Amino acid sequence: MSTRPSRKLRAHRTLGTRLLRASLPAWLACLALLPACEPAASREGAAKAVQARPAGDAPPPDLKSPPPDAEKTASGLVSKVLRAGQGDQRPRVRDSVRVQFAGWKASGDLISSSRKDGGAATFALSGVVPGWSEGLQLMRVGEQRRLWIPNHLYYNRSGRPPSTVVFDIELLEIIEGESRSAPADVAAAPADATRTKSGLAYKVLAPGTNADTPNAWDRVTLSYAGWTSGGELFDSAEKATFDVGAVMPGWTEMLQRMTKGERVRAWIPEALADAGRKGRPAGDVVFDLELLSIERRPEPPRAPADVAAPPKGAKKTRSGLAYRLLVRGHGTTRPTEGSRVKLHYSGFTTDGELFDSSVLRGAPKTVPLASVIAGWREGLQLMVEGDRMLLWIPEKLAYAGARGAPPGMLVYELELLEIVK
Repeated sequence: MSTRPSRKLRAHRTLGTRLLRASLPAWLACLALLPACEPAASREGAAKAVQARPAGDAPPPDLKSPPPDAEKTASGLVSKVLRAGQGDQRPRVRDSVRVQFAGWKASGDLISSSRKDGGAATFALSGVVPGWSEGLQLMRVGEQRRLWIPNHLYYNRSGRPPSTVVFDIELLEIIEGESRSAPADVAAAPADATRTKSGLAYKVLAPGTNADTPNAWDRVTLSYAGWTSGGELFDSAEKATFDVGAVMPGWTEMLQRMTKGERVRAWIPEALADAGRKGRPAGDVVFDLELLSIERRPEPPRAPADVAAPPKGAKKTRSGLAYRLLVRGHGTTRPTEGSRVKLHYSGFTTDGELFDSSVLRGAPKTVPLASVIAGWREGLQLMVEGDRMLLWIPEKLAYAGARGAPPGMLVYELELLEIVK
């Protein structure tokens, strides 16, 4: 029989999941709403660059540019020890930790702060974003470390911010996770397991309570434990919340087959797992999953059929901006560079990936034209209220290679709702 984690540890895990999975998405910025980031000037030296968190959670001086002696991992995480810790113990993925932290956007705006929110926070490593999980596994108790976390290690989903975010973390305590016994069939899926074309195999351990299944864009809360095919427990949580489309491919496929209340055992081949990610095992893995709840979310806008390149019928300006009017609006007044406009937008890379959308968030944005990227500024001045337009924006008119922003040509669908002034 599996050993259940202690009541204290279960409370820690629940708090951590609620803290980071619920609070962080609220600040997610809109990519085109700020000018392309300019590289910060080089810092004056490692000694001056490394500073403890400023009083009042003010942004650190090296927010936009890590010092030369900062460490960089294979995943792209950059970190710098601000104060050394004690001992040799470091957290593992199955552990929980108690920390003080503060985080900032590239603009210097505060994302979240444990001091501001009432004191040290405790949570499971399995319930946080990859950049936090990887960074914490480098730390010892008492250590204070600054993390520069790129997009793909933060919230890798629609609406993620355009550049690296920075967190100062102080590790106060490691709470060791309790082990759960490996199932008898951990080494290989039994003959009566269901197998899919992708190579995933699974078996229902307990049926669900209804027929509702999550979509790839929904959010789910689950209880889970994961083992290597050799029976070593490497991850578990009593309650954790995830976006279905932002987890390992094997989970994304499995979760869309599950109903609320259902428990399954999934044998996930290496190609569908997290192999290669720091702290994750190589080879096939096995997970017991219980789907606790489904949070329905809006379906993301679909990429245009001609997202890869402007079609023959698109118009092109001298700057290189290409555009096509999808819906004609009303009136003849157009915004100027001094205008503020209210609009809906969705942005795609040329391979069809949605990277930002006000439609997905269900809230239009009001912005001054002077503050947006050049391609938006030019395109919006071609529109009248009610127009819906597709823009193909070359990189020089988008983020011009700014670190953390989507590279290359970007495609935006804009709907001009109102010229505010």
